[in-house]
Formats: sequence, structure tokens, C-alpha cells
Amino acid sequence: MDTEGDTPAEKQETPTDARPWLAEIDRSTRYFQTYNEKCDKIDDLYADLEALADSGGDRELQIFWANLEVLKPSVYARPPVPVVSPKWKDMKELPRKASEILERTLISTFDLEDIDATMRLIRDDFVINARGVPWIRYEAAGGPENYFSEKVCIEHLDRGDFLHSIARKWKENWWAARGAWLTPEQMRKRFPKSKGFNIQYTERQIGSEGEETGIKKARVWEIWSKTDRKVFFVTPGVEDCLDVQDPWLDLEGFFPCPRPAYGTIKRRTLLPVPDFVYYKDQLEEINELTARISALAESLRMKGLVPGGGDIADAVDLAMSDLDNRALLVPVKNFAAFGAATLRDSIVWLPIEKVAQVIRELVELRRQMIDDVYQVTGLSDIIRGATDPNETLGAQQLKSQWGSVRIRDRQQELVRVARDIGRIAGEIIAENFQPQTFMEMAQPDIKTRQQVAQEVQMIQQQAQEVAFSQQGQQMASENPEMAQQAVQKVQQQIQELQQTITLEDVVQLLRDQKMRTFMLDIETDSTIQPDEDSDKQRRTEFLTALGSTMAQLAPMVAQQPKSAEFAGEVLKFAVAPFRAGRELEGAIEQFVEDSKSVANQQDQKQDPEVMRAQAEMQMKQQQFQLDTQIEQKKLDLQTADGESKARIEQEKLEMERQKLELEQRRHEQDMIQREKEREAGLKSELVKAGFPPDYSFDQDKEQMSAMMARIEQSDAAMAQMISIVSENQSAIVQGLSELAKAMTAPKRVVRDAAGDVVGVEMDRGDE
Repeated sequence: MDTEGDTPAEKQETPTDARPWLAEIDRSTRYFQTYNEKCDKIDDLYADLEALADSGGDRELQIFWANLEVLKPSVYARPPVPVVSPKWKDMKELPRKASEILERTLISTFDLEDIDATMRLIRDDFVINARGVPWIRYEAAGGPENYFSEKVCIEHLDRGDFLHSIARKWKENWWAARGAWLTPEQMRKRFPKSKGFNIQYTERQIGSEGEETGIKKARVWEIWSKTDRKVFFVTPGVEDCLDVQDPWLDLEGFFPCPRPAYGTIKRRTLLPVPDFVYYKDQLEEINELTARISALAESLRMKGLVPGGGDIADAVDLAMSDLDNRALLVPVKNFAAFGAATLRDSIVWLPIEKVAQVIRELVELRRQMIDDVYQVTGLSDIIRGATDPNETLGAQQLKSQWGSVRIRDRQQELVRVARDIGRIAGEIIAENFQPQTFMEMAQPDIKTRQQVAQEVQMIQQQAQEVAFSQQGQQMASENPEMAQQAVQKVQQQIQELQQTITLEDVVQLLRDQKMRTFMLDIETDSTIQPDEDSDKQRRTEFLTALGSTMAQLAPMVAQQPKSAEFAGEVLKFAVAPFRAGRELEGAIEQFVEDSKSVANQQDQKQDPEVMRAQAEMQMKQQQFQLDTQIEQKKLDLQTADGESKARIEQEKLEMERQKLELEQRRHEQDMIQREKEREAGLKSELVKAGFPPDYSFDQDKEQMSAMMARIEQSDAAMAQMISIVSENQSAIVQGLSELAKAMTAPKRVVRDAAGDVVGVEMDRGDE
């Protein structure tokens, strides 16, 4: 019970009637009375120092203690580690950050509260008495300003300090209570109005919950009522409630405790039944046989009767009662009654063969009873570490398998309790811890809103200083495009900072109970000591599945980067059946995201426009930097002297050389770009001419070479023809002129002697 961190009673409503709650407490106490009385006897049987230290008692075989010592590490062997992960594996940054911070805080809480010690106490109650009860509290001394004092307390409740309503199942339980013993000073401090009440204080006795004699304390019950949605504080003998409060924890299951770790319970009840009652008869018989064997073993000594004083009866009684191992012979006065005639017959030995035979029979019977106990408890030879060298490997594996089946439910029950403790503690942390507490306990790599605002302000100031500086104004006038790009870059940085996930964003998500229920999943890793051989086998199987999947997917991703997302999903599907741990699962998720990013980057790199723009931007930035540095060197030359002036001049010349090289590279890139544009235009013309769209100039090189050769030959023939025509041009012109004169000159008809026309003759006139 929190005696300091609760709200003072005077701030609450007037105490109500406590008699109904005292009646409920009394009813529940009587209901569990038989269980508690039986558990007291079982606890004494398990470890009673006075009884075990009494050497005069009967001999017993401590098989009950031995079985529990084997069973306890079998069901719980190592502390749980909380695992918080987003319920949906979509790698959104806010749920991922919230999961990481909440997980770190839970791990710190488990370490501070020594969860291992608490779980071992729960385990012992669970194994011995069939019920182990945890209880979780929230403490914040001093309020939010003292965030460093915030903590979640994880406690183990003794079976006498825990009560609940009589119900058939835990979901039907409507109230749960924890008891505490308070001194008068603690009572007055926690419940100021209790001064007027007649509190019943009793003296605590030695051995009762570790209290010392003479300390007076009063029993106080803290009752969480689900139906009333209130918390009541009552004490026996007082008719008014000491305090009534609204629940200070808003938990999904209402109660600040999970369902207890139950072993066997009576059907249709929540009444635990310890395992001891199932084989107590066998244990009693084993102890009875052990006592008989011990008594017979005391009398199993070599004893003989020889002639001497005393009668036969006294000698036999002395021989049987004398426990001195060195006293072998007992004298008998009337030894002649035995009829001894020779020296060999002068010693009569007692018949111990019968005693030894009875002991052997008792030992064999006890062994059978022990086997019966192992059959009842399910502790096989393999679990107890005992094996038969004549058994085959298959037989031993079968024993191990079915032996583990008997205790698997118990193992899972403690894992479930550890998980529920983590979930309740996670709820308390998420809804109550201040951001400063998260920073102290989780040490997250995350910024606060104040830090983001400071970085944004610093970037804005730097941008303003550059903008109003002489160099900034010169750049804006000479290269406005570059200045605009610088402004856009600053705005992009500010926008990215403003979109950064902050600690306040994470806390807001954790505060939202409904959102957290759907987005975060709190588990714990196994509390069972792993078997090295099976663990190695599982790891080998996992690596085999991972390696074969990667070997098949890697070539596909290398050839088609866009298939990285598909390959990542296939990889996650292949390794899903294996629990690889949070780190490796997160690495697989990150690998998938990185593959997607690489694929997108490669797509961008394949875009010539993006590449050209990036190269152009980079060269402009370099040129601007060189221009700025050259101008600065010119200013430095005006004030430099001697050696400094020569050095500065040399540096300026080097910068100018770099500037010329940069301009040369830009010119070369421009030439390459124009060549690419020309090729693109030519390709477009080829497509119009009927060539396929994917036609490349690298295709059909031989045909292209032959075509070019034929074109060159045609060009040569055409040139030769033109030359010939040029050389004969004058003769052709003269011939055409003569032909024109002949056609236009006067003509006369030529007749023969008979007067017939025989031709046409040109009239040349005076020629």
C-alpha cells in the first residue's frame, strides 16, 4: 500500500459506511481459510528450520523439497525483458519512436524494481501454493516538478494480503483488495481523520511476516471496486471508511494487478488447489518407509554371543540395544544351553540376514512409491537430469518432450504474468510520466519542441546574416537563380525540422489510451532458460531460411531495383515463423526500407534530366564559391604586404585556374547535352520514317557502314559527272547555237532534172 504517495484523505469526499466492505472481506477470508491453513502446513513441510534441525525426529526423505527445487527453475529461470513494438509493421516513425522510448523506460523500471526477485517470489507461491500475486503501484513524490521521483513499483503480495470477490472466473471478479499493516504513526499520516476512530492495533509476533514482537499495527484493506469505480480504505472494527478515492490509475483492466498466476484451481471457482495434496499420501508413505528403513538399519550390526556372565535373555537384549559399532561380542553365562561342543560353535551370531532382506524389500517399495510421485508430478528423468545409459536417443528425446509438455502450461502462465505486469506498468508510465522522466530513464535520441524551435531560429538567423551580407547581396544580383535555390534549401531545412518527431509528440501518443491500444504491443521475451541444443538448432534453421531467401532474391533486386519492396516482403514472410529478436526484426525492416530508398535513388539517377539538373546545380554552387573566394582574395591583396601579397596572389591564380577548369567542364557538358539532344531529334525522325521506337544507333553497324560507303560512292560519281559536264559545257553551247541558226535561216527546195523535190537547202545569202 502506498502510505505516502496517495492523495490526503481530507481532500476526498466524506467517508462512507464500511460495514458492507468489512462483510465482503470477512466472507472472502472465510472462503479462502481452508486454502490458507493448508498452505501454512505445506510451507512448514517445504522449509521448517526447527523441524529439519531436530535430530531426534523420525528420518524423512525430502522428496517434496527436491521436486520443487527441480520444478522452480524449469518454469522460471531468468528475468523477463519487455518488448514494445508497433502493432502494425508499417515503419511509421511516430509509433516506432514511441515504442522505443516506452520499451527503454520499461527496461529501466524492471531493473530498478528488481523484477527478477519479484518474479521468483511469485514463482515460489505459484509452484508451492498454486497462486502467485503481483501488485503494481505508481509513486510521484512532490508532483510533476520532481519528475525524478516518479516510479512504478512492482510488488509481490503474500497470499494473506490478497483477497477478491467470490467468482467463477477472473473476468467476473468485481473487487480486489490488498492488505497492509500500519503503525499508529503511519495511520495518522496517511488517514488524518482516523484520529477519531477506535483503531484495533495488534502486536505482531516473531515469524509472522517477518515482524518483531511488540510492534503494534492495524490491518488496513485497500479495496478496488470495479462496479463503483472507487477505491475504499477500511480497517476491521471501524464502521466508517478511512478514505474513499477515485482510481488514480486509469487502467484497461481497472485493477492494479493482473490475473494471478494460477496453478490448479477448483472447477468453476478461483480457489487454488496446491499440487501437494495430489501426492501427499505417497509422500507420507515414503516418509514412513524411510523411518522403517532407518530403524532397521540401526539394528543391522554384526553381533554374536559368547560364554560369559549373565543369562541368555539379558545378553540378547544387550546385543540388540547396544549401538556401539565396536562391540561385536556379548558374553553369556549359561552358554551351554546353545549346545556348543567345539570352538567353532562357541560363538553364536544373531540372524541379520532377515533384517537385511526386509531392508531391501522396503527400499524397493520406496523406489516404487517415488516413481509414483514422479508419475503424478510429471517430473521425468530428463528434467531431473537422470538418464539411463542403456536408453536410446529417441527414448530420451521422447521423455524430454512429454516431460516438458506437463510443465509447459506453467511456463506459459508465468510468461503471461510477466507480460501483464509489463502492460500495466506500460500503461502507468504512458499516462503519468512526465517528458523529463522519459528523458532520464530512456535516454532517447530524440529532440524536444524547444530544441527544434531553437534550431529553426538559429537557421533563420544564419540565413538572414548571409542575405544581408555583402557577398549574399552580390550573389543575389549576379546570380538570382542561385540565390533563390539557397532560399529554398533553407526553407526545406526548416520544414524538415518542423516535421521532426519530438518528445512531446511521443508523449501525446502515449497519453492517448485508445490510440496506444491499437498502435503499440507490449510483450516479454521468454522467462525460461533456453536449451542450448534446441536454441542452436532454431538459429541454424533461421539462418538457413534467411540465407536461401537472400540468395534467391539478391539477383532479382540487382537486375530490377524496383523489385526491392517485393523482395523485402518475401523476406519478412520467410523469417516470420522465427523469433529473431527485436534488433534483428528492426534490422530486417530497415533493410527493406533502405532497399526501397536505393531503388528510388537509382530511378532518379537513371533520369537524365535529374542528373543534368543536379550536375548543373553543383557546378553553379562551385562557381559561386570560387567567385566569392576570388573577390575576397582581391580585397585581401589591397591590404597585404610582401610575402603575404605573393601568397594571396598565388592562391587567387589557383582559384582562377579552377574556375577556368570548371567553365571548361561546363562547356563540355553543354556539348554533350547538345549532342544528346541532336541524337534524340534524329531518333524521333527515324521513328517517323518507320524505324522501331527502341532502335539504337549501335544496332546494324555493318549495314550502316555499307550504306555510308555507297552514299560516298554516289557522291563521288555525281561529282565526276558534274566535272565532265563543266568541261564540255562550251562545246555544247556552241553546238546548240549552230543548231539554232540552222533552224532559223532561210531555206529553198532542191529539185532534180525531172522537177521532183530531192531535199532542202539552207540559203546562206552572201556566204
